[in-house]
Amino acid sequence: MRVLLIVNSAASSVTARTRVVIQKALSADHDVTVAETTRRGHATRLAQGAVSENVEVVVVLGGDGTLNEAANGLAGSATALAPLPGGSTNVFARTLGLSDDPVEATASLLEALAARSIQRIGLGEVNGRFFLFHCGVGFDAAVVEQVEKRGSLKRYAGHPLFMYAAADTWFRHYDRKSPAFTVEHIVEDAKGVSSIDAAFALFLNTNPYTYLGTKPFDVAPEATLDRPLTVVTVPHLKLVPLARIATAALRDGSTLRNNSAVDYRPDISEVYVRGRRPFPYQVDGDYLGEIDELRISHQASVLDLVLPIGATP
Repeated sequence: MRVLLIVNSAASSVTARTRVVIQKALSADHDVTVAETTRRGHATRLAQGAVSENVEVVVVLGGDGTLNEAANGLAGSATALAPLPGGSTNVFARTLGLSDDPVEATASLLEALAARSIQRIGLGEVNGRFFLFHCGVGFDAAVVEQVEKRGSLKRYAGHPLFMYAAADTWFRHYDRKSPAFTVEHIVEDAKGVSSIDAAFALFLNTNPYTYLGTKPFDVAPEATLDRPLTVVTVPHLKLVPLARIATAALRDGSTLRNNSAVDYRPDISEVYVRGRRPFPYQVDGDYLGEIDELRISHQASVLDLVLPIGATP
């Protein structure tokens, strides 16, 4: 099988030794070419090149941001995506059941490739950019912005850094006094729009939303790769309701549907976000800046994904 291995050497968990071990393991049974990312967006262009050269599988050793870029280069093609954990959190790889250790995950990948365990999945899309597991708008994205400003610390203090950034953002870097945007759901039966003013919102293609150490942060139990998006909207950033939301997510997320501080809607195919002022957003943990309006939708069956043996989408 022809394989392109895309490596982000700047990712938190990627070392020269790990790269060599993984390359040798893949090369034992496959025709492997290695390409290293050198700048933002590079993985998308490398993936597009793999498609044009009829490469069968693109393996990504890097964080969720690099994986997202590769997915955007492969969406709509017949070239499959295979993640290997190389970042600080590795949400998507772990969601699929892969080990957080890249060498152990490579063993699972080789088994999947041998069995041709490849499935067509759906992706979320926001203003023309695909996302694998979630898009965050408002407070969530502001936290990601603060994390990226301290990017040099991610390799050494990934999860504590996120927790510090969340607290720092809540106190100092986000306007909590008034809603930043409105989430508009199209109500087909009523032929109208249901609008919710919000401080932040999550649009999830998978669950969990993230991991805190080894603990999954379960926000949308219904979100899977073979269903439309689950939308979780939080109108206010009051401390006590936020603490209850976090507690529920750290358990299993099953009670969030009935939480009065949350608007929870599964199986959403299309939704609009309209700003009261410019608001921040992020895609798969990659901060994309501020914007006035977003169209977020689910696109079914657009990406071939290599799944570990026994994994469910």
